[in-house]
Amino acid sequence: MNDYYSLGLTDSDRVNHAFGGGIPEGSVVLVEGVDGAGKSVMSQRMAYGIASEDAYVSYISTELNAGEFITQMHSLSYDVVDQLLGGRLLFLNADVDTHRNGSQRELLARLTEPSLLWQGDVVVVDAFSAFLRNDPRYDAISGVGDEDHAMESVLTFLEGMTRKGKSVVLTVDPDAVTERGLMPIRSVADVFLQIETETVGQDIRRTARVRRFANMQRPVDDSIGFNVQQGRGITIVNRTVA
Repeated sequence: MNDYYSLGLTDSDRVNHAFGGGIPEGSVVLVEGVDGAGKSVMSQRMAYGIASEDAYVSYISTELNAGEFITQMHSLSYDVVDQLLGGRLLFLNADVDTHRNGSQRELLARLTEPSLLWQGDVVVVDAFSAFLRNDPRYDAISGVGDEDHAMESVLTFLEGMTRKGKSVVLTVDPDAVTERGLMPIRSVADVFLQIETETVGQDIRRTARVRRFANMQRPVDDSIGFNVQQGRGITIVNRTVA
């Protein structure tokens, strides 16, 4: 029988219910979407909700520094200050600019080194595709179509983490990584969400397509509609087809 990390906030929204009561312990969760689709907000909601359930969450961002992260979360009504001060949420900024030190900055190797990041019960890497895109060694290999082999050490590391009961959430922009680079992560992901957007009038409709959800606690729909609103965060939307 699997244990689960509840996404929490059951009195505030229906996210935990929509995703079957939480993500299984010891799972790799892949959240895929193009720039602006909402994958970062989804991962932030997961991190905040899981930390609110007293699990220890580590979150590393390639885009936001600590101040920007707090501001972003506050705009969504996710007040993370107490979680940060209480030690339930660790935020780290990842500098993926390789131009200053060139090939010496092997980002994937540094990401998978033992560190405070991997002491979390749940580890969120936003965005994993930025590590791939900016790693000099990976970039050289991708030029000859050998990305899948380059991922072997990363997948072995992730397997070791999940064996310890840790869950790892990876966000990926499919436009930033080749298809051959994406396939290994897609194949090992226990939970695989593809976020799609559609513009209807002045509204942006977001849908999380559930491509895989292994060991789900409760049934999960194939498609989960959601909105992202200032002051409210993520809200689940029921959409009917006329």
